[in-house]
Amino acid sequence: MGKKKDAVDLGALEKDTHKLSDKDYEARLDALQKQLMSIQEAYLMQQRRALLVFEGTDAAGKGGTIRRLMTKLDPRFCKVWPIAAPTQEEQGRHYLARFFARLPAPGTIAVFDRSWYGRVLVERVEGLIDKDAWSRAYDEIVAFERMLADDGAVLVKIYLHIGPQTQARRFVERISDPLKRWKITPRDFEARRFFDQYRAAAEEMIRRTATKQAPWTVLPGENKRHARIAALETIVERLSHKVDLAPPPLDRALCALARKELGMTIEDGG
Repeated sequence: MGKKKDAVDLGALEKDTHKLSDKDYEARLDALQKQLMSIQEAYLMQQRRALLVFEGTDAAGKGGTIRRLMTKLDPRFCKVWPIAAPTQEEQGRHYLARFFARLPAPGTIAVFDRSWYGRVLVERVEGLIDKDAWSRAYDEIVAFERMLADDGAVLVKIYLHIGPQTQARRFVERISDPLKRWKITPRDFEARRFFDQYRAAAEEMIRRTATKQAPWTVLPGENKRHARIAALETIVERLSHKVDLAPPPLDRALCALARKELGMTIEDGG
């Protein structure tokens, strides 16, 4: 028999007390964003592909982390996909079908704000599909991600978790802030009624779909700044693994063309 995977205890993350000073946070964030720029250039020049998957408790900080991720990246080569409920047309197809159309092209990175894991989270927890459907989805998802990894794509999966007290406080903050009210709807309160069931479903999801090629990074979101830095550090580490991040060498033919057409000599600034 194979070794049973370790259990995941999201409840333990609700007691997290990590904090960052303003100075430390800004310095680390700036350094990580510059590293991400180098990574994006390397992926573009080397025609690599990556998928970044964000899942987590409502109001755990997925959106804020994605915004910091995207701040200095070229949006032409890094696409964010906010995943909502499937359309009526999409409901008539296999649940993974709509994600094939969103896979990254060579040289690009795709960011999923929620993903195919809705099958074993919201659809399971709120009884939108039967048990047979969500039970077989674990193996289907593992096979899907193995196919992507075998085809050369890099997968980074981040799960952010907060406790019910923190979630309640952030819901109130969103309602009170005119610039954040768009983030909350009655649907969020409906899902909150299933908080314990979502936590249990997420723990099983993480345990059953964490693989060597597509591991989960589970982070406490009680402190937004700490969670953002930890998530970006994970992304930088995973995307840069065995990737040459050095700038491409100067194209001598291009330099000769510039000298001929523009009368200018270009020096290598690397």
